Amino acid sequence: MNEPIRVLLADDQELLRGSLRLLVDSTPGLVAVGEAGTGARAVELARAERPHVVLMDVRMPGMDGIEATRRICGEPSGVKVLILTTFDLDEYVYAGLRAGASGFLLKNTPPSDLLTAIRVIAAGEGLLAPSVTRRLIAQFAQFTQFAGTADRPRSGPSLDGLTAREREVLTLVARGLSNLEIAASLHVSTATVKTHIGHLLAKLGARDRAQLVIAAYEGGLVSTSRPPS
Repeated sequence: MNEPIRVLLADDQELLRGSLRLLVDSTPGLVAVGEAGTGARAVELARAERPHVVLMDVRMPGMDGIEATRRICGEPSGVKVLILTTFDLDEYVYAGLRAGASGFLLKNTPPSDLLTAIRVIAAGEGLLAPSVTRRLIAQFAQFTQFAGTADRPRSGPSLDGLTAREREVLTLVARGLSNLEIAASLHVSTATVKTHIGHLLAKLGARDRAQLVIAAYEGGLVSTSRPPS
C-alpha cells in the first residue's frame, strides 16, 4: 500500500482519542482522518472519509460499537474495523466479529503492537493469533451455553461447496494454526495454503481470516462443545 493507511478513531473518551491520534499521526505511513465519540458518528465519518481501518470502541453512547461495526462492514466500501475492548474476550468480541470486524485488541495493548495491528488489518489479514483463536472458540462455547435464544449464533454458511482439502484447511484455520503450521500439517507449500484460503474467502463470502473462524464453527465444522486445545 503506497498511500498512508487512513485510520478513523472511535471512542467516547476524548483523552483516549487524542492519545491514539497522536500515536497514529506520529507514525510514518499512518494518518488519522477523523475522531468519533459515538457509534453513529463513526458510521457517518466512515462513509465520508473512507478510512482503511476504524479503531472501534465497544461501549459508546447511543449506537454502540457493535452496531456501528455492522453498518460500516455492511457497506461495499471495504473499510476494516479493529475493535478495542477493555475486556478480554467478553461477549462483545464474538458479536463484533460476527458483525464484520476483522479482529480485536485490548486497550492496554502496547503501542507498538497496536500499530502493527493497524497495518495487519489494512493489509486484509484478520487479527486473530492462534492462542486468541482457541480462546475465542472456548469463550463462544461458554457464551452460547448460557445465552438466550436471541443471542445465539445465526444459521451458519453452507460448507457444501468446499472441497475436501478446503475443509481441512478451514478446520486448521479454526483451530488457530498459522499458514506455516497448516502447510507443515498438510505437507504442502505456504503458497498452496494461501491459495486455499483465498478460495475459502471467496466461497464463504468472508472478509478475512477472522471471518473464516466464525464461518467454521457457525457452519458446524468446528464443535464448540469441545474447543481445540
